[in-house]
Amino acid sequence: MNETILELKDIDKSFPGVHALNKVSFDVRKGEVHALMGENGAGKSTLMKVLTGIYTKDSGSIIFEGKEVEFHNAREAQDAGVIIVHQELNMMGHLTVAQNIFVGREPMKGIRVDDKKMIADSEALFKRLNIDIDPRETMSKLTVGKQQMCEIAKAISKDAKVIIFDEPSSALTDAEIEELFKIIKDLRERQLGIVYISHRMDEIKRITDRVTVMRDGTYVGTLITKDCTKEDIINMMVGRVIYEDPKSCSTVPADAPVVLKVEHLNAGRMVQDVSFELRKGEILGFAGLMGAGRTETARAIFGADPSESGDIYINGEKVVIKSPSDAVKHGLGYLSEDRKRFGIVVQKTVAENSTMATLEKYMNGIFINKKSELKVAEEYVDKLNIKTPGVEQLVVNLSGGNQQKVVLAKWLVRDCDILIFDEPTRGIDVGAKSEIYKLMNKLVTEEGKSIIMISSELTEILRMSDRVVVMCEGKKTGELPIEKATQEAIMDLATRDINM
Repeated sequence: MNETILELKDIDKSFPGVHALNKVSFDVRKGEVHALMGENGAGKSTLMKVLTGIYTKDSGSIIFEGKEVEFHNAREAQDAGVIIVHQELNMMGHLTVAQNIFVGREPMKGIRVDDKKMIADSEALFKRLNIDIDPRETMSKLTVGKQQMCEIAKAISKDAKVIIFDEPSSALTDAEIEELFKIIKDLRERQLGIVYISHRMDEIKRITDRVTVMRDGTYVGTLITKDCTKEDIINMMVGRVIYEDPKSCSTVPADAPVVLKVEHLNAGRMVQDVSFELRKGEILGFAGLMGAGRTETARAIFGADPSESGDIYINGEKVVIKSPSDAVKHGLGYLSEDRKRFGIVVQKTVAENSTMATLEKYMNGIFINKKSELKVAEEYVDKLNIKTPGVEQLVVNLSGGNQQKVVLAKWLVRDCDILIFDEPTRGIDVGAKSEIYKLMNKLVTEEGKSIIMISSELTEILRMSDRVVVMCEGKKTGELPIEKATQEAIMDLATRDINM
Protein backbone atom coordinates (compact mmCIF):
# COMPACT_ATOMS: atom_id res chain seq x y z
CA MET A 1 0.00 0.00 0.00
CA ASN A 2 1.44 3.34 -1.08
CA GLU A 3 2.15 6.16 1.35
CA THR A 4 -0.64 8.69 1.91
CA ILE A 5 0.40 12.09 0.55
CA LEU A 6 -2.80 14.03 1.30
CA GLU A 7 -5.55 13.61 3.86
CA LEU A 8 -8.62 15.71 4.57
CA LYS A 9 -10.25 14.99 7.95
CA ASP A 10 -13.78 15.99 9.05
CA ILE A 11 -13.97 19.02 6.74
CA ASP A 12 -16.98 21.22 7.47
CA LYS A 13 -18.13 24.19 5.38
CA SER A 14 -21.35 26.21 5.39
CA PHE A 15 -22.63 29.06 3.25
CA PRO A 16 -25.72 31.16 4.03
CA GLY A 17 -28.60 28.68 3.94
CA VAL A 18 -26.43 25.73 2.83
CA HIS A 19 -24.43 23.17 4.82
CA ALA A 20 -22.14 22.36 1.86
CA LEU A 21 -19.75 19.94 3.63
CA ASN A 22 -20.59 17.93 6.73
CA LYS A 23 -17.54 16.27 8.36
CA VAL A 24 -16.14 14.99 5.05
CA SER A 25 -12.94 12.91 5.02
CA PHE A 26 -10.85 11.95 1.98
CA ASP A 27 -7.29 10.80 1.31
CA VAL A 28 -4.93 10.32 -1.65
CA ARG A 29 -1.90 8.06 -1.89
CA LYS A 30 1.26 8.47 -3.94
CA GLY A 31 0.99 6.80 -7.33
CA GLU A 32 -2.80 6.52 -7.06
CA VAL A 33 -5.70 7.78 -9.18
CA HIS A 34 -8.54 8.36 -6.70
CA ALA A 35 -11.96 9.16 -8.18
CA LEU A 36 -14.22 11.61 -6.36
CA MET A 37 -17.83 11.15 -7.42
CA GLY A 38 -21.29 12.38 -6.55
CA GLU A 39 -24.30 14.12 -8.03
CA ASN A 40 -24.08 17.80 -8.89
CA GLY A 41 -24.32 19.68 -5.61
CA ALA A 42 -22.87 16.76 -3.64
CA GLY A 43 -19.94 18.93 -2.51
CA LYS A 44 -17.06 17.63 -4.65
CA SER A 45 -15.98 20.99 -6.06
CA THR A 46 -16.48 22.69 -2.68
CA LEU A 47 -14.20 20.12 -1.02
CA MET A 48 -11.49 20.71 -3.62
CA LYS A 49 -11.85 24.49 -3.30
CA VAL A 50 -11.37 24.16 0.46
CA LEU A 51 -8.26 22.07 -0.19
CA THR A 52 -6.76 24.59 -2.63
CA GLY A 53 -7.50 27.68 -0.54
CA ILE A 54 -10.30 29.11 -2.66
CA TYR A 55 -12.69 28.60 0.28
CA THR A 56 -11.81 28.68 3.99
CA LYS A 57 -13.02 25.62 5.91
CA ASP A 58 -15.13 26.08 9.05
CA SER A 59 -13.50 23.12 10.80
CA GLY A 60 -11.47 19.99 10.14
CA SER A 61 -7.85 19.50 9.10
CA ILE A 62 -5.74 19.06 5.97
CA ILE A 63 -2.61 16.90 6.24
CA PHE A 64 -0.17 17.24 3.32
CA GLU A 65 3.09 15.27 3.26
CA GLY A 66 2.67 14.46 6.93
CA LYS A 67 2.11 18.06 8.11
CA GLU A 68 -1.08 19.96 8.86
CA VAL A 69 -1.50 22.81 6.35
CA GLU A 70 -4.01 25.48 5.41
CA PHE A 71 -3.67 27.20 2.06
CA HIS A 72 -5.10 30.72 1.95
CA ASN A 73 -5.32 30.93 -1.83
CA ALA A 74 -4.75 28.84 -4.95
CA ARG A 75 -1.24 30.26 -5.43
CA GLU A 76 -0.14 28.96 -2.01
CA ALA A 77 -1.52 25.53 -2.86
CA GLN A 78 0.25 25.62 -6.24
CA ASP A 79 3.56 26.59 -4.68
CA ALA A 80 3.25 23.63 -2.30
CA GLY A 81 2.51 21.28 -5.21
CA VAL A 82 -1.30 20.90 -5.02
CA ILE A 83 -2.72 21.92 -8.39
CA ILE A 84 -6.25 21.83 -9.77
CA VAL A 85 -7.17 21.61 -13.46
CA HIS A 86 -10.61 23.23 -13.54
CA GLN A 87 -13.51 22.06 -15.69
CA GLU A 88 -14.12 25.69 -16.68
CA LEU A 89 -11.09 26.86 -18.65
CA ASN A 90 -8.99 29.66 -17.16
CA MET A 91 -6.90 30.49 -20.22
CA MET A 92 -6.44 33.99 -21.72
CA GLY A 93 -7.58 33.85 -25.31
CA HIS A 94 -5.54 36.79 -26.60
CA LEU A 95 -2.21 35.32 -25.47
CA THR A 96 -0.22 32.56 -27.15
CA VAL A 97 -0.21 28.98 -25.88
CA ALA A 98 3.31 29.41 -24.45
CA GLN A 99 2.39 32.67 -22.72
CA ASN A 100 -0.62 30.98 -21.11
CA ILE A 101 1.41 28.04 -19.85
CA PHE A 102 4.11 30.19 -18.26
CA VAL A 103 2.05 33.24 -17.22
CA GLY A 104 3.37 34.65 -13.95
CA ARG A 105 6.58 32.59 -14.14
CA GLU A 106 8.02 33.57 -17.51
CA PRO A 107 11.74 32.81 -18.18
CA MET A 108 13.64 36.10 -18.24
CA LYS A 109 16.63 37.38 -20.17
CA GLY A 110 17.70 40.41 -18.21
CA ILE A 111 14.62 42.59 -17.89
CA ARG A 112 12.86 41.02 -20.87
CA VAL A 113 10.82 37.85 -21.20
CA ASP A 114 12.84 35.16 -22.97
CA ASP A 115 10.22 34.22 -25.59
CA LYS A 116 12.58 31.81 -27.35
CA LYS A 117 13.14 29.75 -24.18
CA MET A 118 9.43 29.91 -23.28
CA ILE A 119 8.52 28.45 -26.69
CA ALA A 120 11.28 25.82 -26.48
CA ASP A 121 10.17 24.80 -22.97
CA SER A 122 6.56 24.54 -24.18
CA GLU A 123 7.59 22.40 -27.14
CA ALA A 124 9.58 20.09 -24.85
CA LEU A 125 6.59 19.80 -22.50
CA PHE A 126 4.20 18.98 -25.35
CA LYS A 127 6.66 16.44 -26.78
CA ARG A 128 6.88 14.68 -23.42
CA LEU A 129 3.09 14.61 -23.16
CA ASN A 130 2.66 13.64 -26.84
CA ILE A 131 0.46 16.70 -27.50
CA ASP A 132 0.45 18.20 -31.01
CA ILE A 133 -0.03 21.94 -30.39
CA ASP A 134 2.02 24.91 -31.68
CA PRO A 135 3.13 27.01 -28.65
CA ARG A 136 3.09 30.13 -30.88
CA GLU A 137 -0.61 29.77 -31.69
CA THR A 138 -3.07 32.21 -30.13
CA MET A 139 -5.09 30.38 -27.48
CA SER A 140 -8.49 31.58 -28.77
CA LYS A 141 -7.84 29.91 -32.13
CA LEU A 142 -7.61 26.44 -30.58
CA THR A 143 -10.57 24.08 -30.19
CA VAL A 144 -12.00 23.72 -26.68
CA GLY A 145 -10.42 20.26 -26.51
CA LYS A 146 -6.93 21.56 -27.31
CA GLN A 147 -7.39 24.43 -24.83
CA GLN A 148 -8.17 21.79 -22.19
CA MET A 149 -4.97 19.90 -23.08
CA CYS A 150 -3.03 23.16 -22.65
CA GLU A 151 -4.62 23.63 -19.22
CA ILE A 152 -3.48 20.13 -18.28
CA ALA A 153 0.02 20.76 -19.65
CA LYS A 154 0.21 23.99 -17.65
CA ALA A 155 -0.59 22.12 -14.42
CA ILE A 156 1.97 19.42 -15.17
CA SER A 157 4.67 22.01 -16.00
CA LYS A 158 4.62 23.09 -12.35
CA ASP A 159 6.28 21.02 -9.64
CA ALA A 160 3.08 19.15 -8.84
CA LYS A 161 2.80 16.48 -6.16
CA VAL A 162 -1.01 16.23 -6.22
CA ILE A 163 -3.07 17.07 -9.30
CA ILE A 164 -6.85 17.39 -9.20
CA PHE A 165 -8.58 16.81 -12.54
CA ASP A 166 -12.11 18.29 -12.53
CA GLU A 167 -14.07 16.75 -15.43
CA PRO A 168 -10.93 16.81 -17.64
CA SER A 169 -12.43 14.83 -20.53
CA SER A 170 -15.76 16.65 -20.90
CA ALA A 171 -14.53 18.68 -23.91
CA LEU A 172 -12.08 16.15 -25.37
CA THR A 173 -12.39 13.91 -28.41
CA ASP A 174 -11.89 10.15 -28.03
CA ALA A 175 -8.34 10.46 -29.37
CA GLU A 176 -7.57 13.29 -26.93
CA ILE A 177 -9.01 11.25 -24.05
CA GLU A 178 -6.62 8.42 -24.94
CA GLU A 179 -3.72 10.89 -24.78
CA LEU A 180 -5.01 12.19 -21.43
CA PHE A 181 -5.03 8.64 -20.04
CA LYS A 182 -1.43 8.14 -21.17
CA ILE A 183 -0.48 11.36 -19.36
CA ILE A 184 -2.27 10.22 -16.19
CA LYS A 185 -0.55 6.83 -16.38
CA ASP A 186 2.82 8.61 -16.64
CA LEU A 187 1.97 10.82 -13.63
CA ARG A 188 0.93 7.78 -11.61
CA GLU A 189 4.25 6.04 -12.42
CA ARG A 190 6.08 9.16 -11.21
CA GLN A 191 4.28 8.70 -7.85
CA LEU A 192 2.04 11.76 -8.02
CA GLY A 193 -1.28 11.64 -6.20
CA ILE A 194 -4.19 12.20 -8.57
CA VAL A 195 -7.78 13.15 -7.75
CA TYR A 196 -10.06 12.46 -10.71
CA ILE A 197 -13.55 14.04 -10.72
CA SER A 198 -15.76 12.70 -13.50
CA HIS A 199 -19.29 11.50 -14.17
CA ARG A 200 -18.19 9.08 -16.89
CA MET A 201 -18.42 5.61 -15.44
CA ASP A 202 -16.34 3.93 -18.16
CA GLU A 203 -13.44 6.27 -17.42
CA ILE A 204 -13.68 5.67 -13.69
CA LYS A 205 -13.58 1.90 -14.12
CA ARG A 206 -10.71 2.13 -16.55
CA ILE A 207 -8.16 4.43 -14.92
CA THR A 208 -8.86 4.79 -11.20
CA ASP A 209 -7.68 2.73 -8.22
CA ARG A 210 -10.27 3.83 -5.65
CA VAL A 211 -13.60 5.65 -5.77
CA THR A 212 -14.92 7.92 -3.01
CA VAL A 213 -18.59 8.88 -3.24
CA MET A 214 -20.25 11.98 -1.75
CA ARG A 215 -23.95 12.78 -1.45
CA ASP A 216 -25.53 16.03 -0.22
CA GLY A 217 -22.29 17.29 1.31
CA THR A 218 -21.52 14.10 3.22
CA TYR A 219 -19.09 11.23 2.79
CA VAL A 220 -20.86 8.04 1.68
CA GLY A 221 -18.01 5.59 1.27
CA THR A 222 -14.85 4.50 -0.57
CA LEU A 223 -14.62 1.50 -2.90
CA ILE A 224 -11.74 -0.36 -4.56
CA THR A 225 -12.48 0.26 -8.25
CA LYS A 226 -11.62 -3.22 -9.53
CA ASP A 227 -13.85 -4.82 -6.89
CA CYS A 228 -17.03 -2.81 -7.59
CA THR A 229 -19.53 -2.39 -10.43
CA LYS A 230 -20.90 0.76 -12.08
CA GLU A 231 -24.22 -0.03 -10.43
CA ASP A 232 -22.56 -0.06 -7.00
CA ILE A 233 -21.17 3.43 -7.61
CA ILE A 234 -24.42 4.83 -9.03
CA ASN A 235 -26.44 3.44 -6.14
CA MET A 236 -24.09 5.11 -3.64
CA MET A 237 -24.31 8.39 -5.55
CA VAL A 238 -28.05 8.66 -5.88
CA GLY A 239 -29.38 6.15 -3.36
CA ARG A 240 -31.38 4.43 -6.07
CA VAL A 241 -30.88 2.32 -9.19
CA ILE A 242 -31.12 4.18 -12.52
CA TYR A 243 -31.83 2.37 -15.77
CA GLU A 244 -31.19 4.13 -19.09
CA ASP A 245 -32.06 1.76 -21.95
CA PRO A 246 -31.75 2.77 -25.62
CA LYS A 247 -34.96 3.91 -27.32
CA SER A 248 -36.26 1.03 -29.42
CA CYS A 249 -38.69 2.98 -31.62
CA SER A 250 -39.81 6.52 -32.35
CA THR A 251 -42.70 7.97 -30.36
CA VAL A 252 -43.52 10.50 -33.11
CA PRO A 253 -46.58 9.83 -35.31
CA ALA A 254 -45.72 9.35 -38.99
CA ASP A 255 -48.00 12.24 -39.94
CA ALA A 256 -46.66 14.68 -37.32
CA PRO A 257 -46.29 18.13 -38.89
CA VAL A 258 -42.85 19.54 -39.73
CA VAL A 259 -42.19 22.45 -37.36
CA LEU A 260 -38.67 23.31 -38.58
CA LYS A 261 -37.22 22.78 -42.04
CA VAL A 262 -33.66 23.75 -42.94
CA GLU A 263 -32.62 23.68 -46.60
CA HIS A 264 -29.08 23.98 -47.99
CA LEU A 265 -27.70 25.93 -45.03
CA ASN A 266 -24.15 27.24 -45.47
CA ALA A 267 -22.12 29.09 -42.83
CA GLY A 268 -18.38 28.88 -43.44
CA ARG A 269 -16.28 25.73 -43.57
CA MET A 270 -18.11 24.03 -40.69
CA VAL A 271 -21.65 24.24 -42.17
CA GLN A 272 -21.82 23.06 -45.77
CA ASP A 273 -25.15 22.46 -47.51
CA VAL A 274 -26.94 21.13 -44.41
CA SER A 275 -30.61 20.17 -44.80
CA PHE A 276 -32.99 18.44 -42.36
CA GLU A 277 -36.52 18.49 -40.91
CA LEU A 278 -37.79 18.48 -37.32
CA ARG A 279 -41.30 17.24 -36.54
CA LYS A 280 -43.68 18.22 -33.76
CA GLY A 281 -43.05 16.18 -30.62
CA GLU A 282 -39.73 14.83 -31.90
CA ILE A 283 -36.27 14.64 -30.39
CA LEU A 284 -33.85 14.85 -33.32
CA GLY A 285 -30.37 13.79 -32.29
CA PHE A 286 -27.30 15.36 -33.91
CA ALA A 287 -24.27 13.08 -33.69
CA GLY A 288 -20.69 13.38 -34.90
CA LEU A 289 -17.13 13.77 -33.72
CA MET A 290 -15.83 17.02 -32.24
CA GLY A 291 -15.40 19.54 -35.08
CA ALA A 292 -18.15 17.93 -37.16
CA GLY A 293 -20.07 21.23 -37.37
CA ARG A 294 -23.06 20.36 -35.20
CA THR A 295 -22.78 23.38 -32.86
CA GLU A 296 -21.97 25.67 -35.80
CA THR A 297 -25.15 24.49 -37.55
CA ALA A 298 -27.22 25.18 -34.43
CA ARG A 299 -25.69 28.65 -33.97
CA ALA A 300 -26.35 29.52 -37.62
CA ILE A 301 -30.00 28.46 -37.30
CA PHE A 302 -30.37 30.47 -34.09
CA GLY A 303 -28.76 33.57 -35.63
CA ALA A 304 -25.82 33.54 -33.19
CA ASP A 305 -23.44 33.22 -36.17
CA PRO A 306 -24.09 34.60 -39.67
CA SER A 307 -25.17 32.20 -42.42
CA GLU A 308 -24.11 32.65 -46.03
CA SER A 309 -27.05 30.98 -47.73
CA GLY A 310 -29.92 28.58 -47.18
CA ASP A 311 -33.57 28.71 -46.14
CA ILE A 312 -35.30 28.15 -42.80
CA TYR A 313 -39.01 27.36 -42.50
CA ILE A 314 -40.96 27.37 -39.23
CA ASN A 315 -44.39 25.72 -39.38
CA GLY A 316 -44.23 25.92 -43.19
CA GLU A 317 -43.45 29.63 -43.29
CA LYS A 318 -40.10 30.88 -44.56
CA VAL A 319 -38.40 33.05 -41.93
CA VAL A 320 -35.31 35.24 -41.80
CA ILE A 321 -33.20 34.83 -38.67
CA LYS A 322 -30.26 37.22 -38.42
CA SER A 323 -29.90 37.35 -34.63
CA PRO A 324 -30.85 35.36 -31.54
CA SER A 325 -33.63 37.86 -30.83
CA ASP A 326 -35.14 37.00 -34.25
CA ALA A 327 -34.93 33.30 -33.34
CA VAL A 328 -36.62 33.82 -29.97
CA LYS A 329 -39.44 35.78 -31.64
CA HIS A 330 -40.03 32.78 -33.91
CA GLY A 331 -40.23 30.40 -30.92
CA LEU A 332 -36.70 29.01 -30.86
CA GLY A 333 -34.64 28.53 -27.69
CA TYR A 334 -30.96 27.54 -27.56
CA LEU A 335 -29.28 25.81 -24.63
CA SER A 336 -25.59 26.44 -25.40
CA GLU A 337 -22.80 23.92 -24.72
CA ASP A 338 -20.87 26.78 -23.05
CA ARG A 339 -23.36 27.82 -20.37
CA LYS A 340 -21.09 30.39 -18.70
CA ARG A 341 -20.40 32.32 -21.92
CA PHE A 342 -23.81 32.11 -23.57
CA GLY A 343 -26.34 30.66 -21.13
CA ILE A 344 -26.28 32.45 -17.80
CA VAL A 345 -24.99 35.54 -16.03
CA VAL A 346 -23.29 34.00 -13.02
CA GLN A 347 -23.33 37.18 -10.92
CA LYS A 348 -27.12 37.44 -11.27
CA THR A 349 -29.65 35.52 -9.18
CA VAL A 350 -31.53 32.36 -10.12
CA ALA A 351 -34.69 34.46 -10.53
CA GLU A 352 -32.99 37.06 -12.75
CA ASN A 353 -31.52 34.37 -14.99
CA SER A 354 -34.80 32.47 -15.20
CA THR A 355 -36.69 35.47 -16.59
CA MET A 356 -33.87 36.82 -18.76
CA ALA A 357 -35.45 35.72 -22.06
CA THR A 358 -38.91 37.01 -21.08
CA LEU A 359 -38.07 40.16 -19.17
CA GLU A 360 -40.65 42.28 -21.00
CA LYS A 361 -43.41 40.21 -19.34
CA TYR A 362 -42.22 41.24 -15.88
CA MET A 363 -41.85 44.98 -16.47
CA ASN A 364 -44.02 47.68 -14.90
CA GLY A 365 -42.91 50.65 -16.92
CA ILE A 366 -39.17 50.88 -16.31
CA PHE A 367 -39.29 48.67 -13.21
CA ILE A 368 -39.28 44.89 -12.87
CA ASN A 369 -42.22 43.30 -11.05
CA LYS A 370 -40.08 41.41 -8.54
CA LYS A 371 -43.01 39.55 -7.01
CA SER A 372 -43.99 38.00 -10.36
CA GLU A 373 -40.36 37.28 -11.24
CA LEU A 374 -39.74 35.47 -7.94
CA LYS A 375 -42.98 33.50 -8.27
CA VAL A 376 -42.20 32.08 -11.71
CA ALA A 377 -38.59 31.35 -10.70
CA GLU A 378 -39.79 29.42 -7.64
CA GLU A 379 -42.12 27.40 -9.88
CA TYR A 380 -39.27 26.30 -12.14
CA VAL A 381 -36.83 25.69 -9.28
CA ASP A 382 -39.40 23.24 -7.97
CA LYS A 383 -40.22 21.76 -11.39
CA LEU A 384 -36.55 21.19 -12.31
CA ASN A 385 -35.42 20.26 -8.79
CA ILE A 386 -32.75 22.98 -8.78
CA LYS A 387 -30.71 22.72 -5.59
CA THR A 388 -30.48 26.27 -4.26
CA PRO A 389 -31.22 27.93 -0.89
CA GLY A 390 -33.62 30.23 -2.74
CA VAL A 391 -34.31 31.97 -6.04
CA GLU A 392 -32.35 35.04 -4.91
CA GLN A 393 -29.15 32.98 -4.65
CA LEU A 394 -26.40 34.05 -7.10
CA VAL A 395 -25.97 31.48 -9.87
CA VAL A 396 -22.19 31.53 -9.38
CA ASN A 397 -22.74 29.73 -6.05
CA LEU A 398 -24.57 26.78 -7.65
CA SER A 399 -22.98 23.56 -8.90
CA GLY A 400 -22.44 23.09 -12.63
CA GLY A 401 -25.44 20.80 -13.01
CA ASN A 402 -27.76 23.22 -11.23
CA GLN A 403 -26.44 26.09 -13.35
CA GLN A 404 -27.38 24.02 -16.39
CA LYS A 405 -30.91 23.63 -15.02
CA VAL A 406 -31.18 27.42 -14.60
CA VAL A 407 -30.37 27.83 -18.33
CA LEU A 408 -33.08 25.29 -19.06
CA ALA A 409 -35.52 27.19 -16.83
CA LYS A 410 -34.86 30.37 -18.84
CA TRP A 411 -36.12 28.78 -22.06
CA LEU A 412 -39.00 26.96 -20.40
CA VAL A 413 -40.22 30.24 -18.90
CA ARG A 414 -40.05 31.66 -22.43
CA ASP A 415 -42.25 28.73 -23.57
CA CYS A 416 -40.34 28.15 -26.83
CA ASP A 417 -41.87 25.54 -29.14
CA ILE A 418 -38.52 24.50 -30.66
CA LEU A 419 -35.58 23.90 -28.33
CA ILE A 420 -31.97 23.29 -29.35
CA PHE A 421 -30.10 21.46 -26.58
CA ASP A 422 -26.35 21.54 -27.22
CA GLU A 423 -24.62 18.97 -24.96
CA PRO A 424 -27.44 19.29 -22.37
CA THR A 425 -25.84 16.91 -19.85
CA ARG A 426 -22.14 17.74 -20.22
CA GLY A 427 -20.55 17.71 -16.78
CA ILE A 428 -23.74 16.47 -15.14
CA ASP A 429 -24.00 13.37 -12.95
CA VAL A 430 -26.17 10.34 -13.68
CA GLY A 431 -28.94 11.41 -11.32
CA ALA A 432 -29.27 14.89 -12.86
CA LYS A 433 -28.99 13.35 -16.34
CA SER A 434 -31.93 11.11 -15.59
CA GLU A 435 -33.97 14.12 -14.46
CA ILE A 436 -33.16 16.05 -17.65
CA TYR A 437 -33.99 13.02 -19.81
CA LYS A 438 -37.39 12.71 -18.10
CA LEU A 439 -37.99 16.43 -18.54
CA MET A 440 -37.09 16.33 -22.24
CA ASN A 441 -39.46 13.40 -22.78
CA LYS A 442 -42.20 15.25 -20.93
CA LEU A 443 -41.65 18.37 -23.05
CA VAL A 444 -42.17 16.47 -26.30
CA THR A 445 -44.88 14.01 -25.24
CA GLU A 446 -47.04 16.17 -22.94
CA GLU A 447 -46.32 19.74 -24.01
CA GLY A 448 -45.84 19.24 -27.75
CA LYS A 449 -42.36 20.78 -27.89
CA SER A 450 -39.78 19.72 -30.48
CA ILE A 451 -36.11 19.28 -29.59
CA ILE A 452 -32.83 19.20 -31.49
CA MET A 453 -30.31 17.49 -29.21
CA ILE A 454 -26.60 17.72 -29.96
CA SER A 455 -24.60 15.20 -27.96
CA SER A 456 -21.13 13.66 -28.08
CA GLU A 457 -22.32 10.70 -26.01
CA LEU A 458 -23.61 7.98 -28.32
CA THR A 459 -25.45 6.29 -25.46
CA GLU A 460 -27.35 9.55 -24.91
CA ILE A 461 -28.15 9.87 -28.62
CA LEU A 462 -29.50 6.31 -28.67
CA ARG A 463 -31.36 6.77 -25.37
CA MET A 464 -33.23 9.95 -26.35
CA SER A 465 -33.53 10.37 -30.14
CA ASP A 466 -36.42 9.53 -32.43
CA ARG A 467 -34.16 10.10 -35.43
CA VAL A 468 -30.41 10.74 -35.72
CA VAL A 469 -28.69 13.18 -38.08
CA VAL A 470 -24.96 12.52 -38.41
CA MET A 471 -22.38 15.12 -39.44
CA CYS A 472 -18.72 14.98 -40.40
CA GLU A 473 -16.44 17.93 -41.23
CA GLY A 474 -19.28 20.39 -41.77
CA LYS A 475 -21.48 18.13 -43.85
CA LYS A 476 -24.52 15.97 -43.13
CA THR A 477 -23.36 12.45 -43.94
CA GLY A 478 -26.51 10.56 -43.09
CA GLU A 479 -29.79 10.22 -41.24
CA LEU A 480 -31.01 7.17 -39.31
CA PRO A 481 -34.38 6.28 -37.79
CA ILE A 482 -33.80 5.23 -34.20
CA GLU A 483 -34.81 1.65 -35.07
CA LYS A 484 -31.74 1.38 -37.32
CA ALA A 485 -29.37 3.51 -35.26
CA THR A 486 -26.49 1.71 -33.58
CA GLN A 487 -23.17 2.99 -32.27
CA GLU A 488 -21.45 1.27 -35.20
CA ALA A 489 -23.80 2.79 -37.81
CA ILE A 490 -23.44 6.27 -36.34
CA MET A 491 -19.63 6.05 -36.14
CA ASP A 492 -19.49 4.84 -39.75
CA LEU A 493 -21.34 7.99 -40.85
CA ALA A 494 -19.40 10.20 -38.44
CA THR A 495 -16.11 9.19 -40.05
CA ARG A 496 -17.31 8.77 -43.62
CA ASP A 497 -15.49 11.75 -45.14
CA ILE A 498 -12.35 11.00 -43.14
CA ASN A 499 -12.13 7.46 -44.50
CA MET A 500 -12.77 8.36 -48.16
